[in-house]
Amino acid sequence: MAEYDWVIKSGRVIDPATGLDEIRDIGITDGKIAAVSARPLDGENIVNVRGLIVAPGFIDLHAHGQDERSNRFQVLDGVTTVFEAEIGVFPVDTWLLSRVGKSRPNYGATSSHLAVRAHLITGQEIGNPIYLDNPIRRTPENDYANKILSAAERNKLLDLIAAGIEQGGVGIGIGSTYTPGADHAEILSLFKLAKSKGVPIFVHIRQARQLGGDLLAPLQEVIANAATTGASLHIVHINSSLGKDVRTAMDMIRGARKSGLDITTESYPYTAGSARLESAIFDDYQGDLSQLQWTLTGERLNQETFEEYRKQGGWVILHGRDEVTNTWVVAQPDIMVASDGVPFIGDASHPRGAGTFARVLGHYARDLGALDLMTALAKMTIQPANRLATHVPAMARKGRVQVGADADLTIFSADLILDQATYTLPARPSSGISHVMVNGQWVVRDAGLVENAYPGQMIQSKILESP
Repeated sequence: MAEYDWVIKSGRVIDPATGLDEIRDIGITDGKIAAVSARPLDGENIVNVRGLIVAPGFIDLHAHGQDERSNRFQVLDGVTTVFEAEIGVFPVDTWLLSRVGKSRPNYGATSSHLAVRAHLITGQEIGNPIYLDNPIRRTPENDYANKILSAAERNKLLDLIAAGIEQGGVGIGIGSTYTPGADHAEILSLFKLAKSKGVPIFVHIRQARQLGGDLLAPLQEVIANAATTGASLHIVHINSSLGKDVRTAMDMIRGARKSGLDITTESYPYTAGSARLESAIFDDYQGDLSQLQWTLTGERLNQETFEEYRKQGGWVILHGRDEVTNTWVVAQPDIMVASDGVPFIGDASHPRGAGTFARVLGHYARDLGALDLMTALAKMTIQPANRLATHVPAMARKGRVQVGADADLTIFSADLILDQATYTLPARPSSGISHVMVNGQWVVRDAGLVENAYPGQMIQSKILESP
């Protein structure tokens, strides 16, 4: 009888957690890595991957795409675990259970400040606010983004967010730039809650214009909150939020770490961002409209189309950042890789939802030499795993090629891996990724999607029974 269910033979195994970079055989049994061996292994099924890299499956802490179509592009980009951590969901348990048996990668979410706020003001059950088929229209009566909450409403807000953590939320998701009505005291109260529950805050910091126009002021707000409460803090897409001041921002974050604060951050490898045009960040918008691209048609906006599409609601791409700064950010060893991938509406989206990880490995690491392969892989495997592992037990088994770890593996060609998605053609899978395994089951074989393969498991801070 064969010793292992699967043997992945003769691959170049790279495990950033231990620094391993050697030719090895990997034995897999019951969805776990049972052996990492310099000697040949035998198994019921053998896949020879000579000449390819075997890496831990990539972990995306910031993926709004949590549907079937988005999942397809994610696994074809090597991603084996996706979290909706920035915005989060509400109710958490309902959303987690709705994905059982329907997800190719593993999945999880934070308890959503924005969604709970909208629920309190509108009375609607929000779910994942990114996926509202009929987005809640803000009116003077139900402007959940700008309303100042009463003391009673704030207490209810905290109770509902805390319940979401108890239901399995891996932290608290705060899109404070989308809720300018949440004053300093409200945001601080969320940091206090996170500390009391032992979970991190994932925050999209405010827009600079919400705090007088200084790009660093929103960062100072959240660092001060972390310092005064002791809460763990993860700042999403620092490239997008800090722009030209990102070098100073990283000096601040690194200094805060040296002072004992638990602060991490991430970036995506593109010079353009994305947001819903009807969101609060475009209230009284003073930016260059020609830098806004309507995803459904690819057109750049003017005053007329800006107003028309804002009433309609939908996604725009925000161009305007420079590539020199972008390359510097991608190269930093302590800035994790996360896609901020938005859902695909047909073939329309931002390319980061399909190409983020292959772009870092192919364009920036191999072609530009901006960072080495081991560092690039660490930023998308062990670093995000460790960000959650202290309070999410499953993450101690992710992001590693080690005995006892979950068999989440991405196998790719170092010479061929590259993103293919563009701003005008975003629905294009990455190239050079040969095989992807999730919990011991293949979701990608020979660079093709394995149909009807949904091995992804929910990942939560507390055990939630599946139906």
